[in-house]
Formats: sequence, C-alpha cells, structure tokens
Amino acid sequence: FLRKAGRTEVLPYVHAGTGVALLAGIATWGAATYLINISGASRELTEGIAALFAAAVLLFVGIWMHGKSQAGAWQKYVQEQIGAALSRRSAWFLFLLAFVVVYREVFETILFYVALWSQGSGHAVIAGAATAIAALAVIAWLMLRYSRKLPIGTFFTVSAALMAILAVMLTGKGIAALQEANQMSAVLLQLPRFEWIGFYPTLQGLVAQLACTLALVAGYAYNRRQAVT
Repeated sequence: FLRKAGRTEVLPYVHAGTGVALLAGIATWGAATYLINISGASRELTEGIAALFAAAVLLFVGIWMHGKSQAGAWQKYVQEQIGAALSRRSAWFLFLLAFVVVYREVFETILFYVALWSQGSGHAVIAGAATAIAALAVIAWLMLRYSRKLPIGTFFTVSAALMAILAVMLTGKGIAALQEANQMSAVLLQLPRFEWIGFYPTLQGLVAQLACTLALVAGYAYNRRQAVT
C-alpha cells in the first residue's frame, strides 16, 4: 500500500517499528521468565494462569480475525489505518503503528508459548517454534511476492478457526492445572479423558470450555451481522 501511494520514504520507519517490537518481545519473554522463577509459583498454578490468559487472548484475536476474514473488510481496515497515518504526514505514527501491531502479535505468541513451556515439553516447543518461524518466513515471502493474488479471506478464516480450537483446548488445560494446584474444586464426570485436546472429565472444565465455545459462536454471529449490514 505504501509503495502504491508513493510513500516509500517512510518504509524505514515501518521497519524500525517492527524491529523495536521484536526486541521488546524478547525483553518481555525474559522478564516473564525471570518473574515466574523468582516468585516460587508452583508449576501447575503457573501453567493454569498462563493457559487461561492465553486462551482469553486467542479468543479475542480469533473473533477479530474472523471479522476480517472477508477480503474487503481486511483491505478496508488496513487502508483506514495506514491512510490515516499518511493523511497526518507522520512517519512516526507509522513507526508507532508498526510497533503496536507487531508487539501485540509477539505478546500473544509469548503467552501461548509460556503456556506450552510450563507443561514440560521443552524440546517439542522449540521444534514447533522453529518450524513456525520457517513457515512464517515462507508465508512472508509469498505475501510480498504475490500480495495482489493472496486469498487473504481464506487465510484469516483458517487462522480464526485454529485460534478458536486452541482457545478451547487451553481453557480445558488451564482449568485442569488449577485443579491440580488445589486452587479449584473438581467434580468428576463419567466421561473419557482426552488430554491431547484439552478435555478433562470435570464439571468445571466442561462448563469453562462450553462458555468459551459459546463466546466464539456469539462473536462469529456478531461478525456475520456486521458484514450483512
């Protein structure tokens, strides 16, 4: 969009905002790890809080991405944000915009990986992160090369669906972790246990996952009504 608008001179500010956001994300990761270590918090309690926090963020972002799953809605959103910055002739506004957008994504990623790391599967998390970085590099290259032909609506729809699934899974894992830490009572149900999808046979966990699912359904329904109007 900036190239089409003939404002390539502000691209360094966008790149700088992105770089600073990545550095801030690394600092946030270090601070979060240090604070957790010095607090003496139990592994289960830390896992539960991190998982529920990550689930809440994924829930919000998933609904937001579903709302932007229509290509027209996303293009309008981007052009409104960048167009506002260009109308102010403020390169520093673009710097701030790039920083906020990238840091928000980095912060969400930190929450997600802290929740996974606390489960003790360090090697699997590192392998998954490395694979994700490689995949993102390929996706970024494809987006830059074929941006005009990119089916952005499909990309956002799939991403929103994945985030919805992860939000429900992490909700179940978070409740189970709090119950293991004796921070929440557990009413056992006569149902099978599927840890790999975050389903634990307790009344509290089931209610929490149903509430998360209903919130997703309500958010998607709202997005559809907004798209129609």
